[in-house]
Amino acid sequence: MKYNLSPLGDEAVVIEVGTEISPATEKKVNAIVVTLEELKPSWMVEYIPAYTTVTVIYKVDRLKENRPYDFICKRIQELMNEVKEVSMCEQKVVRIPVVYGGVHGPDLAFVAEHNGLTPEEVIRIHTSGTYSVHMIGFAPGFPFIGGMSEKIAAPRRQSPRLHIPARTVGIAGMQTGVYPIDSPGGWQLIGRTPIELFLPTEDPPSLLSAGDTIQFYEITQEEYEALRGDFE
Repeated sequence: MKYNLSPLGDEAVVIEVGTEISPATEKKVNAIVVTLEELKPSWMVEYIPAYTTVTVIYKVDRLKENRPYDFICKRIQELMNEVKEVSMCEQKVVRIPVVYGGVHGPDLAFVAEHNGLTPEEVIRIHTSGTYSVHMIGFAPGFPFIGGMSEKIAAPRRQSPRLHIPARTVGIAGMQTGVYPIDSPGGWQLIGRTPIELFLPTEDPPSLLSAGDTIQFYEITQEEYEALRGDFE
């Protein structure tokens, strides 16, 4: 596997495995994550996977080296020799129920009109896809999910909302995602899921991780309320 190493501040190294977002690059990122999880090197504090990189964080005061960056780079090079390709079938598949439109998805009509579709067609396309979590960021547990059909792509709102309820499903450009907590945001809102994506008392607190496969499916308001009762 080809990769480049570069420093990020005084206590982090970025492993770059590509320059474009693609299934092949995502597979490499996921393979590195799996290896880090298995080996759990003592010098590592945390790792952060992203679209084309994995950032590895360490603490200088834990090392007794005169050149800590060089030492960590050497350890990472040794670790990269242990990385094996991870097939898509080994990734976790998470099915997410969504009630679309209405108060839960106020922008569903806009997404439909923007693409010359009916709201029902947007729902059908959104639920027929198989998606991949590229990275977690922006807010705790927020998944940036790729693989959405360009047929329902939509621009961000010109004026972001100051408050979006937790568990709301949105679209921005060619990506879809779920707001795990109440927060501001500019994505087009098309529905809401009853399941919690971020539980701070759990370990890990985020339901989703980079590399997970996502499938959305439609539910009714009654089903939403029944499923929601399991979390309240």
